[in-house]
Amino acid sequence: MNAPLRNAEVVTFGCRLNAVESQALAKAHASARETIVVNTCAVTGEATRQARQTIRRLHRERPQAEIVVAGCAARLDPQGFAEIGGVTQVLAEHAPNRALASAEGTRGLLAVQNGCDHRCTFCIIPFGRGQARSAQPSEALAQARALVASGKREIVLTGVDLTSYGVDLGEGWMLGRLVRLLLRELPQLERLRLSSVDCIEVDDDLIAAFADDSRLCPHLHLSLQSGDDLILKRMKRRHSRNDAIDFCRALRRARPDIVFGADFIVGFPTETEEMFSATLDMVDDCGLTHLHVFPFSARPGTPAARMPQLAPQIAKARAARLRDKGETALRAHLDAQAGRTLRLLTERGGTARAADFTLARTPGVEAGLMIDALCAGHDGRALATRLMAFGK
Repeated sequence: MNAPLRNAEVVTFGCRLNAVESQALAKAHASARETIVVNTCAVTGEATRQARQTIRRLHRERPQAEIVVAGCAARLDPQGFAEIGGVTQVLAEHAPNRALASAEGTRGLLAVQNGCDHRCTFCIIPFGRGQARSAQPSEALAQARALVASGKREIVLTGVDLTSYGVDLGEGWMLGRLVRLLLRELPQLERLRLSSVDCIEVDDDLIAAFADDSRLCPHLHLSLQSGDDLILKRMKRRHSRNDAIDFCRALRRARPDIVFGADFIVGFPTETEEMFSATLDMVDDCGLTHLHVFPFSARPGTPAARMPQLAPQIAKARAARLRDKGETALRAHLDAQAGRTLRLLTERGGTARAADFTLARTPGVEAGLMIDALCAGHDGRALATRLMAFGK
């Protein structure tokens, strides 16, 4: 008798989009044999190094397993990954143009966009993901319905360049229109959240949606990268410093309770101390709360890798200073929550998230519940809470 098929085990590196794609990869590579899919990331050289190291370790520990390599790093260097011991297949084709949903975590992840048409000078990802392409609205809605039917109370829309959604669809489709469609057709959905966005691409309909429907979470993570106009130009970003500041002001007018996070790269080639100071100032000028800070790391094959490089210790020191600034901003935000009652979605590990993505401690409470909790202090990273009410 033939052995039953079982889904492949997946080891995932990188972004939310990879996390969504990993579920599809697990099902696509179901086999009677032991199979491991390593879904790689290429956003930094370190991410690629870790993927290679993991593949070698898996082969040493489980030499009988078939190892399939997927993801951005695999598409950028299929031959290099194919030569690693234990690798039986490298998936070098771009992912298909369709909506993908993941229901493994507390939130439902819904990938509605893939690829990128921009060529930021520091970024290798467009070469690993291909051109921008959008899922059909009807398919995105069907996947969202399935997530809600499975019990998900929050859905996170994600993509490589999420705010470019619709550029390839025509007929007036943009991210704002898709968001309004999902909110209108899924009245039982309690929260809809957006992943990282590009402020210069956000359409007026999306801004209006924040004002019109409280279920659209008041939290945006912005791909800012720098606060200096010359560095932004050398990065080949499409927004200016003032564009970002004006955007944050406009969103706060539409949704006063909105909270912003941002990605920054520091130590970019030619960045002076004065230019870095402009980035530090962006934390206050944009009112940022959650920062992701990366010291610049040159990616071979990108224009930035050919520019005059700063010493790595300068980039690391500036990253530490910007993180300190971010921690101060986060503490101020947490201070402002004292005495408030917040609606929280509980996660694994005794934590929860407010609609504005504020982290809270909820020890002993199971994941997947919506609870009301009183903010009773914080530890600099997360709120301490006292439970008021909760429900399934």
